Amino acid sequence: MSTTVSVIIPVFERPELIRRALDSVLLQTTAATEVIVVDDASGDDTTAVIEQSYPGVTLIRNDVNRGVSFSRNRGIDIATGDWIAFLDSDDAWAPTKLERQLAIASDEPAANLIHTNEIWIRNGKRVNQGDRHEKTGGWIYQRCLPLCAISPSSVMIHQRVFADVGRFDESLPACEDYDLWLRITARFETHFIDEPLVIKHGGHDDQLSRRYPGMDRFRVKALNKMLESETLGAQDRARTIETLISKANVYLGGVKKRGRHDEAAQIEALIERWGTIER
Repeated sequence: MSTTVSVIIPVFERPELIRRALDSVLLQTTAATEVIVVDDASGDDTTAVIEQSYPGVTLIRNDVNRGVSFSRNRGIDIATGDWIAFLDSDDAWAPTKLERQLAIASDEPAANLIHTNEIWIRNGKRVNQGDRHEKTGGWIYQRCLPLCAISPSSVMIHQRVFADVGRFDESLPACEDYDLWLRITARFETHFIDEPLVIKHGGHDDQLSRRYPGMDRFRVKALNKMLESETLGAQDRARTIETLISKANVYLGGVKKRGRHDEAAQIEALIERWGTIER
């Protein structure tokens, strides 16, 4: 079984952070087949940094800012590897990250998604993950319902998975990874390496979680898509309905508080729709 891997890094106006990300890829003990950076129309010197310091990297530049999902999908479009590994531009890999994942890909021909544990750094200091963020492998669809249970920077996905479930939803400005993990884990078993092979950096102002308050609105959309797809077994479907109603009610409270009556009516209709279905 082929174990070629393409690394895809979306970036927007992070000239210094992209150095750290790319250096961590180029220092891997097992090299990637190719490294693709998709610059989402940065207005600073991000592109210049990549062109001048990383000539071996394939650089694509979007003509206008289109968001992280568009950028990742564009990278997938040109990737030649059988496996795709994503890395966010503010994160970094431990040196043996790809080596450990590629060993599993070689030993387990049926593997489709391989992810790893991670270290969290916030504002320059290491922080502990809460129990709800605990990572695991196997059939983990229901573990993915409450929140993102897979880090994009840790994952390596076989190309055949995208052919089956589709790519990132470009209509979602945030929680696009949550949406994709639901579609994947509903159909595929995951493999997990319980080693912190990703250093995840947070706390900076341009994180999507800070840019888009009320993230549950995007999760509700993803959950609704899963239910409408009619691909879930009875137990997964029941848990999905429960999660959607719970998250929709939380978001509904905020919408009503802000007087957004039309949006509140839409959410109430969604809750009524799925709440009346026998589970």
